[in-house]
Amino acid sequence: MSRSEKGNGEEWSTGCGDMEAEGKVADTGQGQEKLDILYSVHERPPVVLLIILALQQFLTMFGATFSFPILMARFLCMEGDTVGISQLISTVIFVAGLSTIIQTTVGVRLPIIQSVSYGFVTPFIVLLSLPEWKCQGCVEEAVSRNETNITCGSDEHVEMWQARLRELQGALLVSSVFQVVVGFTGLVGVLLNFIGPLTIAPTIAMIGLSLFDVAAEKSQGQWWISITTLALVAIFSQYMRDVSIPFCEYRQGSGWARSSLRLFALFPVLLAIGVAWLLCYILTAADVFPSTSEEWGYLARTDVQSDVISKAPWFRFPYPGQWGMPTVSAAGVLGSLAAIIASIVESVGDYYACARLSGAPPPPGSAVSRGIGVEGLTCLLAGAWGSGGGTTSYSENIGAIGITKVGSLAVIQASGVLMIIMGCVGKFSAIFVTIPEPIIGGLFLAMFGMVTAVGISNLQYVDLNSSRNLFILGVSLFLGLSLPKWLSSPANANVIDTGSSGVDNIFTVLCSTSMFVAGVVAFFLDNTIPGTREERGLSKWRQAEQPSGEEGGKLRVYDLPWIQPRLNRLRVTKRLPFCPGFINFSSRRRASKNERRGREGKSTPSGMSSPLDFENMTLQG
Repeated sequence: MSRSEKGNGEEWSTGCGDMEAEGKVADTGQGQEKLDILYSVHERPPVVLLIILALQQFLTMFGATFSFPILMARFLCMEGDTVGISQLISTVIFVAGLSTIIQTTVGVRLPIIQSVSYGFVTPFIVLLSLPEWKCQGCVEEAVSRNETNITCGSDEHVEMWQARLRELQGALLVSSVFQVVVGFTGLVGVLLNFIGPLTIAPTIAMIGLSLFDVAAEKSQGQWWISITTLALVAIFSQYMRDVSIPFCEYRQGSGWARSSLRLFALFPVLLAIGVAWLLCYILTAADVFPSTSEEWGYLARTDVQSDVISKAPWFRFPYPGQWGMPTVSAAGVLGSLAAIIASIVESVGDYYACARLSGAPPPPGSAVSRGIGVEGLTCLLAGAWGSGGGTTSYSENIGAIGITKVGSLAVIQASGVLMIIMGCVGKFSAIFVTIPEPIIGGLFLAMFGMVTAVGISNLQYVDLNSSRNLFILGVSLFLGLSLPKWLSSPANANVIDTGSSGVDNIFTVLCSTSMFVAGVVAFFLDNTIPGTREERGLSKWRQAEQPSGEEGGKLRVYDLPWIQPRLNRLRVTKRLPFCPGFINFSSRRRASKNERRGREGKSTPSGMSSPLDFENMTLQG
């Protein structure tokens, strides 16, 4: 695997041993620092490694993806219908794979996993708590022991939970149109003209910090197993990252040859899961863990959900409209819209974090607009298929890129294909459901910590000796943690009362989303408190984003595949906000002015080599 291959017109080495010897680094286009990565965004590992790395990414997102339908089952009145729950799980995984392939191919074109968003949980639970959607039948019998004539899994029970899913489908289908419009009209790109590192840093950092309770909740079942998993990730990804193991490979023309493979640097997450899983299996077989669910440590057993394998169907192909014709209500649409807005803010931060970790330059405004627009389209697909929630970028998989140092776009696309297959083969995907929760919690401790650190790293452009900048950073982070924590208290459940339940839902979801609160506060303060461009870090930030010369070549990673050369010949694409090379109205006006200055013999502004360079300074809009 150390022979050279051609990829995207560039020659690169696929041998891990070669990369170690060369000390391969990737210029992220974001400053002087270079991140040591094994495979950057435009590179493709060999087939065998690609499949294993894709499986590793799938395992990283599987816990959160599988947990979503399990969490929503109670409110959808699905408890007791294990077959129905397995069908919903397959649908969620299938839609996640389909959305991932679409986003990485024609969307933002960064190695980002798309899967179901937990931002939809709160508004959908509020919607399903309305009197008309109160659960009856076998679910109520299981909860309150009341008599009922409805049998779990019967046609009446199936119609009960499918009617609720159809209500969520309708809400998601309508609200997703807003995200499509915001993305493809370039409104997100316009906002990027006012966003700098002081806005991006707390937004990305809060993605990881706000999820500490999720990691703690997963870990509390058996903290020793979670700490062991975290220790294994640290050992494999940090202490043993430069350790190469002997490897035998076949080279065309020369036969078998000895090589080396940086196994621990490539597969730290997969190895950590395997070792921790095996340890839990041994301790379960030895009855070290308690056998009753009330005792601490029970969730570390590998047989807690072993019945899922026998109950899951062998094969089932999810299809649009499988639950029936969607229904629409104003309350559902408004609640879903709040989750959409929060998802947009989170995804913009994810794009910058993923670009930095995968060796890509910061995404231009056209790529961000296209990514948000395509994310709206994938939410439409989620509504059509009936997965119970919209899709968003997964921060834990971005953290996995930082740990594994593999940011290949091909790996994420292969993971999308794997998810589609898993969504159709129920028993194969059910095997991974038996991974104990404490193992997933240990992985979250590492992943979310990496995402937080990536957000903080954006402060390298900012003058941290400035009291102005310290005030903005501190207030945005602290308020981003405090306000959602206050709203999450049961005593403050109804503190937001505008007289409209739909508006209450919107404000509750937005103010309960740490990324949204921190991002909005930092955005407002950074753009209203006086400060120089150098003090705010905008000069270095814009210089890193400027797509001229060598950097312009690097921005080709955001070009659309197959059709980009044809699009470059069309003048209309320069006016479409979601097309690479988009130039907004103000930029075109400045270009015309600079052209007139050139004809009159006047020089362009200082520091700009041509009128084109000057307009590129505002190309992000």
